[in-house]
Amino acid sequence: MTSIASPAKMNSASTDDVPLALYVHWPFCVVKCPYCDFNSHVRDGVDHEAWRAALLADLRHEADLLPGRRLGSIFFGGGTPSLMEPETVRAVIDAATGHWAVTDDLEITLEANPNSAEAEKFADLASAGVNRLSLGLQSFDDAALRLLGRAHDAAEGLAALEAAQSAVNRVSFDIITALPGDTPEVWAARLDKALSLGTEHLSLYQLTIEPGTRFETMVRKGEFTPIDEEMGALLFELTQAMTEAAGMPAYEISNHARPGAESRHNLMYWRYHDYAGIGPGAHGRRLGQRTMRHRKPENFMSAVARNGHGLVEEAALTREEAAHEALVMGLRLAEGIDPAALAARIGVDRIVDQAAVDRLVKLGLLTSGERLQLTPAGRLLLDSILAEIAA
Repeated sequence: MTSIASPAKMNSASTDDVPLALYVHWPFCVVKCPYCDFNSHVRDGVDHEAWRAALLADLRHEADLLPGRRLGSIFFGGGTPSLMEPETVRAVIDAATGHWAVTDDLEITLEANPNSAEAEKFADLASAGVNRLSLGLQSFDDAALRLLGRAHDAAEGLAALEAAQSAVNRVSFDIITALPGDTPEVWAARLDKALSLGTEHLSLYQLTIEPGTRFETMVRKGEFTPIDEEMGALLFELTQAMTEAAGMPAYEISNHARPGAESRHNLMYWRYHDYAGIGPGAHGRRLGQRTMRHRKPENFMSAVARNGHGLVEEAALTREEAAHEALVMGLRLAEGIDPAALAARIGVDRIVDQAAVDRLVKLGLLTSGERLQLTPAGRLLLDSILAEIAA
């Protein structure tokens, strides 16, 4: 394990009075989706008892290094966490709330696939403590679901959504846009249906062709052609207009919610506060250090057996690295950042190049007052804006 001891102390980059977030990674899936570059693995069988013990040991290690904190959120991600046994979910929740005090509004999210077999677990997962479900619906069209390699059909997806809404009060679901053949008319109909289904949170992601995925190979072979950037921008602008009109504006580049229904867990990432990450491939940010677990499940299990945790790396973040990360995360949010306050919290003189900010304000890409925010036009150019204004 790579380790740099005694990370530089920032000026409370993550303070004890800010709730802690816990991310739990479950790495297993039934199939590997062709667009997915997440740390997910297909295995013939999983020893749930052994995995429960390993996750609890990994959690204990993080808790020992973060004493006295209040826990504000737990997020089970993957992979496909709805493949976990509810007993394992309950054990992790019970252990986490035993290690730390909790906030009054502790948010516990679990990502779930809408297959019928997994939907049958939703009530048991709610009994285990999950109070927010995030469903990977991705589309309402069977042909699109087949293209995306999903293991459910449209009818199953809608039935799973109904089951989730019966099990917990807070439900979100993912939809992928910018699929081959998408037009403004096609996407508007799909988004209108998504907005009609009664949830208060939507994650709307444009299809991206990630290196190393099956889709990258298919595109390289000419088996399908992604839509062009101009159409992607048009669909993005349509998304902003329709969600705004429906009372579910974007609070982050790809995430939309009614006021008060935002993902509190993800806000902890984007506002650049501490989070503990456990499970294969999980990243964390702990007291000025970045942490990373072994990605391959077998290597993670061997490390836990050997060391009592699954860490492969923990390294001190320099103030410059932290400043850049905080800027990248914070500008994704509609609320933007307070550059002076963020710089003071991290312990740097400045987090942005003010001359560059002033230029982009004049171009209508940023607004600058007490907070620095992207304009609607700026959201389409986030990466280039970050490259220009980073101090």
